[in-house]
Amino acid sequence: MATRREPMGITSHDVARLAGVSQPTVSRALRDDPRVSEATREKVRRAAQALNYVPSEAGRTLSTRATRRVGVIVTDLTNPFYPHVIAPLHDELSSLGYRMMLITERSDEAVAEEKLLDQSMDGVVLATATTDSRLPAQLDRRGMPYVFLNRDTGRAGDFASVVDNEGGGRLVARELVALGHRHIAGVFGAANTTTGRERELGFRLALAEAGVGLPEDRVVRGAFEYDTGYRALPALLDADRAPTAVFCGNDVVAIGVLNAALAAGVRVPDDLTVIGFDDLPMAAWEAFRLTTVRHDLRELSRQAARLLVRRIAKEVDPAGERLVLPTEFVPRATHARAR
Repeated sequence: MATRREPMGITSHDVARLAGVSQPTVSRALRDDPRVSEATREKVRRAAQALNYVPSEAGRTLSTRATRRVGVIVTDLTNPFYPHVIAPLHDELSSLGYRMMLITERSDEAVAEEKLLDQSMDGVVLATATTDSRLPAQLDRRGMPYVFLNRDTGRAGDFASVVDNEGGGRLVARELVALGHRHIAGVFGAANTTTGRERELGFRLALAEAGVGLPEDRVVRGAFEYDTGYRALPALLDADRAPTAVFCGNDVVAIGVLNAALAAGVRVPDDLTVIGFDDLPMAAWEAFRLTTVRHDLRELSRQAARLLVRRIAKEVDPAGERLVLPTEFVPRATHARAR
């Protein structure tokens, strides 16, 4: 008795024949590889649609030894800063043919090594790294490509997309000095973050150049979060000589300081100047109108994505590459001359 045979499934070779291109070109076109022209990609997509062809992710991974997936580690999703960099990071990776997988833990140390090194990802973006994290060394030992976003280790050899934090701190100090402030306080980020260290360093150096001191009893360091600013201000106001200005490690901390000032009956900017860093969209809201330091949040993410893809493709200098975005001072309504 004759048996009925099911027709063989459509393959990428069938798509290639219909589109008039090679099979490798089909594979590259269907993952939006930028090396394939848009006209060719469109021709391949039409052929695949006509044949009802769906590429096999498993087969693609086996043939290329690449998953086209990138992990992004964020340990503080409650911080309003991160949604503004995660979204453009996702979009840029997608345009480069990669899927983004968000990995959230309380700290880098809580990220199980097997989550990153089980061959399910081609690379990793470290968005909330600390200078004492052991995770970068683990990734180096296993040969997993990674880049830092916003923060890095501060050591030579990093692949990172960061901001000119020191330069931004200098901008704030010079503005405060020009406004006549001499009793100045700082509510900075954690000491084990390069963003916290560098912003404080630039601020201190520029104040010192102007002959203005920043004593330790006017300095608070903590997490880049609202509570850090809210809790810091009462102690600063209780000092023998209350500050006339406060520079904050980021906009979220600055908003905490603004609300603490409101609760204490301190007028901003008449009694107290408050300046942030990052220029998050919420900083421009009418409720805050926060004077701050701006950098391009979207470009920070885009260049991190491009750097990681180049590192995955081994198209980078093995000695490291640190991409630094410029900063600018953004005057709004929370700064004024010293009284």
